Amino acid sequence: MHAQASGNDASNHPEHAPSGARPTAPEPELGLPLPQRYWAIVVVALGITLAVLDSAIANVALPTIARDLHASAAASIWVVNAYQLAVTISLLPLASLGDRIGYRRVYLGGLMLFTVASLGCALATSLPTLALARVIQGFGAAGIMSVNTALVRMIYPRTQLGRGVAINAMVVAVSSAVGPTVASGVLAIAPWPWLFAINVPIGIAAVVSGFKALPVNAGHKAPYDTLSAVMNAFVFGLLIFAVDGLGHGEAWGYIAMEALGAVVIGYFFVRRQLSQPAPLLPIDLLRIPIFALSIGTSVCSFAAQMLAFVSLPFMLQDTLGLSQVQTGLLMTPWPLVIVVAAPLSGVLSDRLSAGWLGGIGLASLTAGLLLLATLGAHPEPLQIAWRMALCGAGFGIFQSPNNRTMLAAAPRERSGGASGMLGTARLTGQTLGAALVALIFGVAPQHGPTIALYVAACFAAVASVISTLRVKHA
Repeated sequence: MHAQASGNDASNHPEHAPSGARPTAPEPELGLPLPQRYWAIVVVALGITLAVLDSAIANVALPTIARDLHASAAASIWVVNAYQLAVTISLLPLASLGDRIGYRRVYLGGLMLFTVASLGCALATSLPTLALARVIQGFGAAGIMSVNTALVRMIYPRTQLGRGVAINAMVVAVSSAVGPTVASGVLAIAPWPWLFAINVPIGIAAVVSGFKALPVNAGHKAPYDTLSAVMNAFVFGLLIFAVDGLGHGEAWGYIAMEALGAVVIGYFFVRRQLSQPAPLLPIDLLRIPIFALSIGTSVCSFAAQMLAFVSLPFMLQDTLGLSQVQTGLLMTPWPLVIVVAAPLSGVLSDRLSAGWLGGIGLASLTAGLLLLATLGAHPEPLQIAWRMALCGAGFGIFQSPNNRTMLAAAPRERSGGASGMLGTARLTGQTLGAALVALIFGVAPQHGPTIALYVAACFAAVASVISTLRVKHA
């Protein structure tokens, strides 16, 4: 499956291959040669930036889009939900497909679909048309996100894998942080379709560069399990609808039916995976203790982050009386510090135990969340900012080593499954966090933000303990 020639063999790298020859996979120990490695990671970073930015910028533009397309505020939410739903239901199926036909094909296919759909979004003249284009765009984003870390594993030498994973984490953090700012800047000088139109030239450049720079893997020949892909879509789709209903005050009977449907289908879905040689839901990888512990760490930590991210604006504005601009500025230290902490912890993860790094980072996140929950009635801006920075530092220290461990624990031919589970763990944690915030605010609206921060601290503490358990499996 992998090339057997030396890393210096010209036939082993695309840029040295004869004209018309199909490039082969890089030598596992060496990764891609320089400067091809730099070009490849730029292509991966561009794709992730587009996918993450488009998830963030649409929220800011919703009021403008609703007015321009003569849609209600409630209906315009589907501009966001359509994208998120498409990503969630297709992440694991596309990761499984990448294991079979190659990560490069799935990534570039997703990038091309995303680019075309972005043009469709920019040209949309009605809400249904825009929502449909966003669904297609979401499928393209899932193609990008499902295999991006599998590609990183092929791009970097094994001894520098932590650095590659850290770059990914940093790109996600930066994109999340600047998303609202980019959207506000574009809307200040141009109508909302330009939010999507700017993706087109960037996407084209990334696709053209990707065909030359990205590595190729042969994939395995196991048949694709279409029924499992359909079951996966129903399980995650019903869960999203249940969470969305919880947040929008839907009748408890409907929410219960959706949740029950997800559980029943999920039971048969998991049973089916147990009989598959290369399951779509990578049950085989979850049997690896350090992989399963890393997934548990990831779910709990992202649940803590989402609990905080959703509840903090309410606390800062409604409880402390700060403006929207002040809230945005005071929350910026969290993602900003991740940009610094993630690369440092990534480099350290190539030398030190991810169990200890993750445990220390998540303990710092726990402390930061508790300090935010116990803020006085009239805190100074600096008191809020350094607590946010502590949370960001803790999350950044945890994230890169955790992702590196998940990737390294899986066999190379199952890198797609590991990459898909990495994304699924993040989405599961975020969905759980959002659902808990909605539940807490519904039960105790007056003290909801503070309670949510305490619950977030509990999740972070559990994640820290789970992370530390990995030390004996290292």
